[in-house]
Amino acid sequence: MISILVYSAEEGHRLFNRVEPLPSLLADKRNWVWVDLEAATPEESEILSRDFHFHPLAIEDCISETPLPKVDDYGEYIFLVLHGSRPMTDHTFVTAEMNFFLGPRYLVSYHDEPSRSIHKTRERCVREGPAITRGVDFLLHEILDAMVDNYFPVLDQFDARIDRIEEEVFARPDRETLNKIFSLKKEVMHLRRVASPQREILNRLSRDPFPVISSKAAVYFRDVYDHLARISDLAESYRDLVTSALDAYLSVVSNRLNEIMKLLTVFTATLMPLTVLTGIYGMNFQNMPELHSRYGYFIVLGIMALTSIGMLLFFRKKKWL
Repeated sequence: MISILVYSAEEGHRLFNRVEPLPSLLADKRNWVWVDLEAATPEESEILSRDFHFHPLAIEDCISETPLPKVDDYGEYIFLVLHGSRPMTDHTFVTAEMNFFLGPRYLVSYHDEPSRSIHKTRERCVREGPAITRGVDFLLHEILDAMVDNYFPVLDQFDARIDRIEEEVFARPDRETLNKIFSLKKEVMHLRRVASPQREILNRLSRDPFPVISSKAAVYFRDVYDHLARISDLAESYRDLVTSALDAYLSVVSNRLNEIMKLLTVFTATLMPLTVLTGIYGMNFQNMPELHSRYGYFIVLGIMALTSIGMLLFFRKKKWL
């Protein structure tokens, strides 16, 4: 699906949902043009080479999945690969790739799934028009700012999940608790792998002299960089917290195993003297006076009972029970 938003001082905002007007819109130097491609068909994707004449390598990276964020400077335009957070029903953290081509008077956004930041920015441009009226670099900033803001609810979910896991570790840890820890650790590492490179990209957009980004717009990109720096720092702290939760889980499980082993050891030690007595009187010798005693059986049972009670009292005194 293609959506074209055009702004000019003479005609204001105009919306198009077809490809045919694009060449004339780009040829008019009075226009600021934003082309959004969502789950584009092969015919719609052809505008990247036919109308915009982007580099084949940039088009290839745009259409195929690129796991890590990147920025490429092609002189007349820059190509960006970024990742935004995607809401999931089971509260797991998943990202969606966003591709951007920023030129002197146009912005092309390319994504395979619906984007909250794109939808929000388009609605705001149509309703208020503050971003695109100042240029497509300000429009890109507004989209990126919305993308980064969508990470903060995810961070709140991480906080809540870590708190629940920590409570569960010290209350009733089981195999499911370990699965939750590893799942959360995987998501935190994914957040860290995405946030750290994107922070460096925003740092370049705010400081490097890209011809398609004005000095006035670069200041706004620094604000987005600050937000990403905070997200990256939080990702590091979450990784440490999850690692600590894993260590605590292993420690609690080890202590529980030690308690079980101590209890089994106490029972084994209590039964050892009884095993010695039964072994002695189980020998088949003829000359054993106790075998012919009228009360020998009861005396041995009494000795065994007193021995067991004595061992248990000794363990209790040592606080091993």
